[in-house]
Amino acid sequence: MLVAGVLVVYPRTVEADARLSSPVATAPPVVPIAIATPVLLTPQKPAETSTAHALHGVASWYGSVFNGRKTASGERFDMYAMTACHPTLPFGTMVRVVNRDNRRSVVVRVTDRGYLYSGRILDLSYGAAQKLEMIKPGVAKVDLEVLSLGKPSRN
Repeated sequence: MLVAGVLVVYPRTVEADARLSSPVATAPPVVPIAIATPVLLTPQKPAETSTAHALHGVASWYGSVFNGRKTASGERFDMYAMTACHPTLPFGTMVRVVNRDNRRSVVVRVTDRGYLYSGRILDLSYGAAQKLEMIKPGVAKVDLEVLSLGKPSRN
């Protein structure tokens, strides 16, 4: 009974709309941003004395949970093969991956797509990660050098 009395006595307290003479803030119009392919993804011959790499970042690895499943390229994932997952490079692209901590390197072929955690640029197969000695830490700072581009997919 008390609740009903409060609602009757204060009916205007639920009104929240107020008229404004002009908008308080306006948002700029949405302009689509063109996403350009980074120039660094194209294979380039480094100078004789240069050891520059095209991309730098953190790589992780994936293995047994996905072993035998189909990759985005359509082939079966072999966790011991020298393969990798990259968000944009065409399937079949060959990439040299160098572990920046121990300077070990491996050449992998891009066969898969997928979500990479923030800040990571590549997911390596277990076999490739083993060669780079990054199994135990799970991630490693790496340099990537695109050796040859694969064919763009028609998907």
